[in-house]
Amino acid sequence: MVDFLAENNLCGQAVLRIVSRGNAIIAELLRLSEFIPAVFRLKDKSDQQKYGDIICDFSYFKGPEYYDSKLEAKPDLQDLDDEFRENNLEILSRFYLAFESVHKYIVDLTRYLDDLYEGVYIQQTLETVLLNEDGKQLLCEALYLYGVMLLVIDQKMEGEVRERMLVSYYRYSAARSSADSNLDDICKLLRSTGYSSQSGAKRPANYPESYFQRVPISSTFISMVIGRLRSDDIYNQVISVYMGITVNLVEAWEPYKAAKIALNYTLDSANIREQASRYSVSMEGLRPQIQQLLKEGFLREEIVLDNVPKLLNCLRDCNVSIRWLMLHTADSAYDPNNKRLRQIKEQVINDSKYNPKILFQVLLDTAQFEFTLKEMFKKMLSEKQLKWESYRAEGSERMTELAEVFSGVKPLTRVEKNENLQAWFREISKQIESLNYEDSTAAGRKTVQLIQALVEVQEFHQLESNLQVCQFLADTRKFLHQMIRTINIKEEVLITMQIVGDLSYAWQIIDSFTSIMQESIRVNPSMVTKLRATFLKLASALDLPLLRINQANSPDLLSVSQFYSGELVTYVRKVLQIIPESMFTSLAKIIKLQIHAIMEVPTRLDKDKLKDYAQLGARYEVAKLTHAISIFTEGILMMKTTLVGIIKVDPKQLLEDGIRKELVRRVAYALHKGLIFNPKAKTSELMPKLKEMAATMDGFYRSFEYIQDYVSIYGLKIWQEEVSRIINYNVEQECNSFLRTKIQDWQSVYQSTHIPIPKFPAVDESATFIGRLCREILRITDPKATCYMDQLNTWYDLKTHQEVTNNRLFSEIQDTLGTFGLNGLDRLLCFMMVKELQNFLSVFQKTILRDKAMVDVFKAMLSAVNPVKGIVANASKGYANAVAKTQKIWGPYLESIMKVGQMQILRQQIANELNYSCKFDSKHLAAALENLNKSHLPSPVLYDVDLHYNPAPVLYVVDLHYKPIYITTKRLPYFPIVNFLFIIAQLPKLQYSKNQGMTCRKATDPVDWSPLVLGLLTLLKQFHSRYTEQFLALIGQFIRSIMEQCTSQKIPDMPSDVVGALMFLEDYVRYTKLPRKVAEAHVPSFIFDEFRTVL
Repeated sequence: MVDFLAENNLCGQAVLRIVSRGNAIIAELLRLSEFIPAVFRLKDKSDQQKYGDIICDFSYFKGPEYYDSKLEAKPDLQDLDDEFRENNLEILSRFYLAFESVHKYIVDLTRYLDDLYEGVYIQQTLETVLLNEDGKQLLCEALYLYGVMLLVIDQKMEGEVRERMLVSYYRYSAARSSADSNLDDICKLLRSTGYSSQSGAKRPANYPESYFQRVPISSTFISMVIGRLRSDDIYNQVISVYMGITVNLVEAWEPYKAAKIALNYTLDSANIREQASRYSVSMEGLRPQIQQLLKEGFLREEIVLDNVPKLLNCLRDCNVSIRWLMLHTADSAYDPNNKRLRQIKEQVINDSKYNPKILFQVLLDTAQFEFTLKEMFKKMLSEKQLKWESYRAEGSERMTELAEVFSGVKPLTRVEKNENLQAWFREISKQIESLNYEDSTAAGRKTVQLIQALVEVQEFHQLESNLQVCQFLADTRKFLHQMIRTINIKEEVLITMQIVGDLSYAWQIIDSFTSIMQESIRVNPSMVTKLRATFLKLASALDLPLLRINQANSPDLLSVSQFYSGELVTYVRKVLQIIPESMFTSLAKIIKLQIHAIMEVPTRLDKDKLKDYAQLGARYEVAKLTHAISIFTEGILMMKTTLVGIIKVDPKQLLEDGIRKELVRRVAYALHKGLIFNPKAKTSELMPKLKEMAATMDGFYRSFEYIQDYVSIYGLKIWQEEVSRIINYNVEQECNSFLRTKIQDWQSVYQSTHIPIPKFPAVDESATFIGRLCREILRITDPKATCYMDQLNTWYDLKTHQEVTNNRLFSEIQDTLGTFGLNGLDRLLCFMMVKELQNFLSVFQKTILRDKAMVDVFKAMLSAVNPVKGIVANASKGYANAVAKTQKIWGPYLESIMKVGQMQILRQQIANELNYSCKFDSKHLAAALENLNKSHLPSPVLYDVDLHYNPAPVLYVVDLHYKPIYITTKRLPYFPIVNFLFIIAQLPKLQYSKNQGMTCRKATDPVDWSPLVLGLLTLLKQFHSRYTEQFLALIGQFIRSIMEQCTSQKIPDMPSDVVGALMFLEDYVRYTKLPRKVAEAHVPSFIFDEFRTVL
């Protein structure tokens, strides 16, 4: 009969493919369970309020029209729904495909069973498949894997969450309109069961059998495979289901009367005591035995070959004891709210004298013993034929030499010629030479006969008297014995060791030993070498899900291998992270000593002060701590490059990643805690906290500089890479609040799985420290409370006239967060400006342009000022009336304009600081960039060119001239006249001073000149240049008309409003770096000349 798993056996290959796919589906479900978007859990009140109306469970299907109409009635909700779809459809599709594959799996299994029943596979029926060993195993596995899938889904993805995700997918995807979609069947299969994995949660009625019955499976098939569990043994009442998912049968079988009665016999107190005591005694005996085997030089090749059964028994006993104790003492196997389970656990722990440290030590020793034995056997297997042939040649040669001795030709002390012995030894030599390696059974039998013949020849021919001949015979017998040992080295021993040493049951439980592992490493870093063997033993668990995938030649092999290998490598990193943590703890003490205890030795030193500067105690402490750091480094590097699953783990890379991870954790935490501000503080905490933070960052930097040589890493490179990553990630997360399509953690180029940047809960409206810093700067430089002096680059309080802050603030940020921090702030300010400008335009279109009275004023004003080149009659009255009628709209208008202007000032200060530090730190690079900018950027004269903002590093030294385009805009009616009326409405609130320029008249009616000018300038730049032309023409007409009126009324002094308007034009030209003729095109030069005398 054809082998069931042969490639040409369609029946076997079909079920093998199903089982292979089952293992791949479980890996995908486990992988996705780590990426469930938190919003679908609706745990936070904020999430419930925000998304409660757009995230629905299966109740949605009872009345989808009701939910959809509710959305359509609220445009804001509709907008939120669209945004939610854009951000989550990709991950929802991935989850749906996984859910769909579960349904497809059971449908395919049912179809396979139907095909068997209908005779599609020639000469194969369900009965014949179950009679075949492989067929029986595969069918059991197929059913078992389906159960595992459903349990994994229920344990890892709560029922309500599944329902919400499926409903969201249904609403957002094309599946609702697709005729061939099986979404209904998937929803029926995966609707909530009521099960909860939370501790103490009550088990739903008829669970899990009602869950398993949702897709009917042939009862005949189930009854035929019942009792045929997988190849795993059951060890008492706690069993491992799949890759460390454990089940306590006491709890699981509670609803089933017969099973419960059967189990109760084994759960008798005396029986538990007997079992626990047996394993306790076993552990006590095995521990010294395995330690003896691990002694240096004990496991030699001849001992191993002579004692294979004994060594395998020892290995088996160790693994069985470890498994029983691990499973029956695991916290995850016992519900703390179940009194009976608590009692059983306590009895097991007491009667087995359970000590987690001893169990862990036995696990370590067993893993090391197993690893050593495996390596020896692999080596012996690879050299098996070579050694066997070498022993055969040696034995044959010895016999030939003995034959020559008895020929009488070769002189040897007291050996007479004996032709019979000579012929006999020659024959033995030929017999040894004729032994065939390929026919190991016959060769082994013949070798035993040859050994016996050599023993007999020594006895019958009285050859004992000749020591040399005896030695030759003993050597030959030894070689023949070695040949028997070598021919008996079988691969079956390795297979047995693989089965016996399976640790897949501990895939999750092993985490409870992490603290013990880490403490062991902290005390003795060389412990890492022993842990390597344990990690490799754990890696053998990968064989369980990969076996069938490999047999089926499935393309899923790489994906599933990568997932489980990645999980294991993550755990290895977690355990070994204690080394970088311990190093940083020592490092913190070193820096403290260096800063606060050890005095810096001057270049010249008096002899009598030498002792004071020696500070031997402190320096000894530094040396001791440094030595400890180097010992930790040595410890991790002792772990050779290891293949964990399919991922190669390089200890040097592991150390560097660990150091990076610890650095990121500490720096991110320091930035989070250090940059929290109290907005109600009398004086701003900004500068003190920045100085404190700069000192902290300098401490980290110095410690890295100090450590790099002792641990052989590029300290400065790591420092710059990780700090930039932390800042860029936080900027990205902060900017997410301004984006419609958010950048999720798994999409971020700055976030990493192995070196994750921690996320902290928000303490205010900002998501991260960079947002808090930016909003604190905006708060203290608020134009409504401060006045910015452009000449001094300083902000003053409007009421007290005290200095609030100045450009040193940005130098302090540079010292604290570096170039990355300033660039990140700049980027965030750009997002804030975009938001502000968008809100402004929305208000302009929805409020101002829809107010008929306002529009009538604008129309009347437009007709009054036409033609713009002319003079407005009765100017003062005409302008004053228009301003008075539009007064109510200027409050929010002014606030928006000044916010934008304030952010532009901050951006320019950041650009100045970056420019300065670039020229100071790297003058040659700065000069090269400056030339590059000059050659590539358009001339400032072309002020209508759309120069889009781009925060690329090459533009650090670019002067942006306040000209970037932040938003796309459409044509707006009355836009130039509205802005003109706005600016002349603000002029009466301002006054000119020779020392201070344009300042606010009253602190109660604040207007800050620089933010006003820059805000309006920025707003105008978002539109076509003709709007700016019209606006400037209106300003020019205003100046000419008022001056004409003053001249006719013989008023000698230039009115303050005209001074303000001229100052606006002057500042406009200065900020935009445009030629003066732009302003002089609208205002006669003699007015400018007179204006300069006022200045």
